[in-house]
Amino acid sequence: MRSRARRGAGWRPTASSLLSELRETRLEKANALKAQGQEPYALRFDLTDRMARLQADHADLANGTERDLKVSVAGRVMTRRVMGKLAFFTLADETGTIQLFLEKATLGDSFAQLSSLVDAGDLIGVHGSLRRTDRGELSVKVSEWQMLTKSLQPLPDKWHGLADVEKRYRQRYLDLIVTPQSRETFRRRAMAVSAIRRWLDERDFLEIETPVLQSEAGGAEARPFITHHNTLDLPLYLRIATELHLKRLVVGGFERVYELGRIFRNEGVSTRHNPEFTSVEVYQAYADYNDMMTLTEQLIASVCEQVCGTTRISYQGVDVDLTPSWRRATMHELVQEATGLDFASFQTREAAVEAMRAANLPAPDKADTVGRLLNEAFEHAVEPKLIQPTFVLDYPQEISPLARKHRSKPGLVERFELFIVGRETANAFSELTDPLDQRGRMELQQERRAAGDVEASGVDEDFIQALEVGMPPTGGLGIGIDRLVMLLTDSPSIRDVIAFPLMRPEG
Repeated sequence: MRSRARRGAGWRPTASSLLSELRETRLEKANALKAQGQEPYALRFDLTDRMARLQADHADLANGTERDLKVSVAGRVMTRRVMGKLAFFTLADETGTIQLFLEKATLGDSFAQLSSLVDAGDLIGVHGSLRRTDRGELSVKVSEWQMLTKSLQPLPDKWHGLADVEKRYRQRYLDLIVTPQSRETFRRRAMAVSAIRRWLDERDFLEIETPVLQSEAGGAEARPFITHHNTLDLPLYLRIATELHLKRLVVGGFERVYELGRIFRNEGVSTRHNPEFTSVEVYQAYADYNDMMTLTEQLIASVCEQVCGTTRISYQGVDVDLTPSWRRATMHELVQEATGLDFASFQTREAAVEAMRAANLPAPDKADTVGRLLNEAFEHAVEPKLIQPTFVLDYPQEISPLARKHRSKPGLVERFELFIVGRETANAFSELTDPLDQRGRMELQQERRAAGDVEASGVDEDFIQALEVGMPPTGGLGIGIDRLVMLLTDSPSIRDVIAFPLMRPEG
């Protein structure tokens, strides 16, 4: 191999220079393999087994014995020990690991290739028979091997590249290689998504995809991402919700419909917020928000049972019981319980502000009505304390422009949000079906937007026209998939459950 250039007397290697040298060494090994007739980047490999299945199927193999069974496995070399004419590698695939037993007497000249040209991180395929060592380790006694992919970068455990949590998110591929817990998190996420779809499909809900690019961003109070269609010379928004298009489908005659997909909101980044996230929205004709509460707790409990094996789980050291039925309480009740303030008694905003300041609660200027102040009090004094699943009912009308007016409580709407471990996990309404009322609500939102509220929506004329055709009484529900998966995987940050979260560029 090529010798390194001499360094000055005072030279000290940097992490970058060491990585560069390691890469150069591995490139040389790749070229050496090629010169010896071994392609360092193979096209394919025929395998017979995966690691977990081998471990399970041959658990009965006694220590120190062999089984006359030919197997072929492939995976990534995680560790390697070379001891003269013997070597032991740990090979990992998606399902688990197995030890490779390598001896010169069996492999001949190819043993030298294995011992000198194969590094941790390389992907190889092997053929051989099964043996269990005297120490009880199931192993493949290798008779043939093939380089599948020569890795030019060392694994993180060699250079501590994942000691920084941010590197786990930036280089998720490395995180998945060296952190079994991360792989399990994304397996559970996939299980949860499949379980949600299966539960809804079994109850005759139909999944229909709606547009991501929209001419009017609506269905939520959120700041949208703006883009432009060049051919049509048309400004467009990435959707902030799937709500308004799914309701159009209900107008069209689909009585049970849902969509599970990506949502985009131009908002901050935190442990519970990512600008791109996943939700499922569900709409059921001839139902109201009471029906959606029952649906929500049954759906989430079923998913939890399938993913975790129980509805009683632990989240960050706190026991959480998702067994139905869950607590139901109004926003007014919860705020009064926590603060002693009865917002139903305040006739003016000024009176509410005075009471809130006396209770050491913030009363921001943007909260320009009693209802908005109530919501502020709830978010500060109540929301973080809702650990066990709790349906919070009957929100102020001014913060719920798409929800139906409450049947018996003036100024409120039939809306609930589900809180678990202090986080909003679901949001649902008895949907507003009156086109005249809906127009008035949207016009108020448009006025707020014109006044500088970047989260306020405008008037969606096509949606109002759809309502004028006629939408049946409908219950609607949205569940945040990422926050639900955080709960089911005991993950403290939303970035732990999104494979590739949005990150600020390095440098």
